Amino acid sequence: METQDPTECPEGHKGFICASFNQDTTSLSVGTKTGYRLFSVTAVDKLDCIHEGVESPDVYIVERLFSSSLVVVVSLSMPRRMNVYHFKKGTEICNYSYSNNILSVRLNRQRLVVCLEESVYIHNIKDMKLLKTLLNTPTNLSGLCALSVNHSNSYLAYPGSATIGEITLYDANNLSTLTLIQAHDSPLAALTFNASGTKLASASEKGTVIRVFSVPEGQKLFEFRRGMKRYVSISSLSFSGDAQFLCASSNTETVHIFKLEQHSPTEEEESPTWSAYVGKMFTAASTYLPTQVSDMMHQDRAFATVRLNMFGLKNICALAMIQKLPRLLVASSDGFLYIYNVDPQDGGECVLVQKHRLFESSEEEAEQSEENKPESVPHQPVSQSYAATVALPSTPPSSATLLGYSEDGGAQRGDVIPEHEFAVGPVCLDDENEFPPVGNQSN
Repeated sequence: METQDPTECPEGHKGFICASFNQDTTSLSVGTKTGYRLFSVTAVDKLDCIHEGVESPDVYIVERLFSSSLVVVVSLSMPRRMNVYHFKKGTEICNYSYSNNILSVRLNRQRLVVCLEESVYIHNIKDMKLLKTLLNTPTNLSGLCALSVNHSNSYLAYPGSATIGEITLYDANNLSTLTLIQAHDSPLAALTFNASGTKLASASEKGTVIRVFSVPEGQKLFEFRRGMKRYVSISSLSFSGDAQFLCASSNTETVHIFKLEQHSPTEEEESPTWSAYVGKMFTAASTYLPTQVSDMMHQDRAFATVRLNMFGLKNICALAMIQKLPRLLVASSDGFLYIYNVDPQDGGECVLVQKHRLFESSEEEAEQSEENKPESVPHQPVSQSYAATVALPSTPPSSATLLGYSEDGGAQRGDVIPEHEFAVGPVCLDDENEFPPVGNQSN
């Protein structure tokens, strides 16, 4: 779950570049101009910064593996290189260079997936061995992909087309394609799995309809309508831990929470209310209406909503149980984390209970004073889009990388494959429960 390029809106915090929640929503990772920060989000009243990394500036991808010491970082200064750190020891476990700019990284306890514009790399996270490269995938400018956090299945979803909303469902454990899902008419904008990897939610670039499919069958289970009046850019989708709820945030001021519940005919018969009667009439009438209108009448609306005090800022949302109560978390490019209470019974408007700064006020003052200094060296314009930023020329590969590799390894000739691909010998993290042990050589 990730958001980038807050600089499209002047109200975004100037030190903020990206944000992502870890796999069980216990930690928030924030990429900044000076490095990255890891926060614990296990309490409502306090937001503890558990680590601040300054190894690389301008971090636009930062992903933490559950609550372990392993964190993956990609910097705008070297957008083709992925660094894997043991942040508690302050050491680099390894690094990998690729043939093009890295657009996203996903990981679970079994696999680490790196997505480029037209290829996907799948690593075994235990020793960082490259298992497979999916070449010539449809153009994926945003690096959209999702990996199930349940490592027993390690399902991977990514766009199967650049022109329509087709999803390729891939088994990253057995390294084989499972199915193609015709999810939307327009190109995909968001994908996410539930915690067990049995459901997959998707949204298109129009952002009006969100669909949920069974995994691995690819059968449509639910269809939700986010809105009707305007197209929006969905920035994140996230299931609750029990997969009973799904939240969606966008570039609008509203976050929607949908409830995944099947409406059985017996329930309607047991509650002969006026609204149930009208609903039956609409359902009957829908069979005589055009398909688009009929579909719209069968789509569920939001169970709960949040009205943000911002518009046009990128953000990510997540549902989590914090202190035994369901909460909605919204990390925004304005530099704040917002925590809302969610009523699991009645839904409705969610109540803001806490607002945490991701940056100290002293840092903001320092940022302002830095801006007032005369420029001595050229710099990239602040308003530049994320896609344009990661397309900047990168540093040439180091001499410790090998050009060309056998097909057996999953890469084609000309790809940049690091020398430590052939390394052996795991490095253990501090806690035996931490995961994973990873190869310890870097290029």
